Amino acid sequence: MSLNQTKHAQVPFVKTSLVDVTKRLPFKPPCKIFFKNEYEQPSGSFKLRGISHLIGTKVEEIRAKSLGTKIHVFVSSGGNAGLAAAYSAQFYGIECTVCVPSHTKQVIISKLETYNAHVLIFGNSINEADGYLRSQMILLNDSIEKIYCHPFEHELIWEGHSSLVDEICASNLPQDKLKGIVCSIGGGGLYNGILMGLKANKVKADVLLVETTQAPTFAETIKKKKIFTLDSVKSLATSLACSYLSKQSLDNYLHQDDNNRTKFQSIDDIDAARAVLDYHDVFHHLIEPACGAAVCVCLSRMDLLFKNFPDLHEDDIIVVVVCGGSCTDKDGLEELKQIVNRSKL
Repeated sequence: MSLNQTKHAQVPFVKTSLVDVTKRLPFKPPCKIFFKNEYEQPSGSFKLRGISHLIGTKVEEIRAKSLGTKIHVFVSSGGNAGLAAAYSAQFYGIECTVCVPSHTKQVIISKLETYNAHVLIFGNSINEADGYLRSQMILLNDSIEKIYCHPFEHELIWEGHSSLVDEICASNLPQDKLKGIVCSIGGGGLYNGILMGLKANKVKADVLLVETTQAPTFAETIKKKKIFTLDSVKSLATSLACSYLSKQSLDNYLHQDDNNRTKFQSIDDIDAARAVLDYHDVFHHLIEPACGAAVCVCLSRMDLLFKNFPDLHEDDIIVVVVCGGSCTDKDGLEELKQIVNRSKL
């Protein structure tokens, strides 16, 4: 039973499938490959785990003090965190305002509106959108309880994401054969949650983080060994385009133990985009480039799997988090196809 399901009677997120895809891959992997299919979450991505855990915990605290209090959730987002917050707010019967930067795709805005979210559009980055959002929060009547929900920077969010590992460990998968979990890295919320889950379940496995060179938040932070804000992040993997990394993520990387080592791999945007196309061809489902960054290691860039896990045996297991995402539709898929084709010229 996952963490959220033990703490709350009902939760917005669902238990997602863990599927052995070894024989379906275009190239023979060095071990067994399992996909943890987070695109199955009602909001479209893993974000629902952590965001709903934060919101659900705060709602319970507020309602325990005063049942009739009006509650309003505020979140800044480039897409998936906003969708998770809006879906969670609808689930708990409260209002939600999402502030997105001006470059946010219409497909995201339309989905937010289907969850009855109030959508604000401001600035050229999530940081600018967040500043504007906070200024709007101040204008609300003091009688309204406000829940501010950061996309990745909160212990309750990481705790919620750790339920993903709880589900892996509660499956029939032999834990002594689990050698690693592969995931994309943006602000670091998922990474923090996965490590938290591995430690809580006392599982010895490494974590491979993947980001694009065009969204080098993690790479630049570990190089400098301190938190700073990137001036600009331009990447096809828009969900990875975070201006800064969670301090907890940096601490996790700098202070590793042998049971749960962290490996890091940078790839090009084109690799992530090609993985979206390959994934659609093989598994017939749409994911976004941020998710493609992780799944590319068992599709067209399987060399990265061999590089980062050099001692794998056939019965060892690597779990890839198919984090999902709602930033790609059929038109977006065609655009990615054209970008990949142009890169070959």
